[in-house]
Amino acid sequence: MPTKKPRARTAALGAAFILAAATPVTAYAALDDDRAAPPVSAAASRGKPYVETRLFFGTERPDGGAPVTDRQFMDFVDREVTPNFPAGLTIQDGRGQWRDENGRIERERSYVLTLLYPVAEARINDPRIEGIRSAYEKRFGQESVARADEGTRVGF
Repeated sequence: MPTKKPRARTAALGAAFILAAATPVTAYAALDDDRAAPPVSAAASRGKPYVETRLFFGTERPDGGAPVTDRQFMDFVDREVTPNFPAGLTIQDGRGQWRDENGRIERERSYVLTLLYPVAEARINDPRIEGIRSAYEKRFGQESVARADEGTRVGF
């Protein structure tokens, strides 16, 4: 019997990240200002204005197939992410959950990919990031990859 998890997951993720996805141009305009990430301490005022983009990749397949493996995910990163962001990235293992339309809490192993890039590169990187999301959805039969963007200050 087919499951309805993907539709519920898409709705939950869509609601959670609607602001991040719906207004990227407005958000980038605000991030152009050095005051976009107000310092909370003297140390926090160091660095330069950056965008932190986090992508949330689920591993369960909506069609009931085998979950995405570490090897498959790292191959995806090598082919799709690294060529677009060769300066660096961070990958963390995660556990995602959402409430399906039947009221059950569904859980899955996930990956959180963090990208940091200068605010001045936000407009150039937006289509690259959207391409990564689309490629993962197509390659692994996912209905969505969640995205969250935030202004921050970074020093290396």
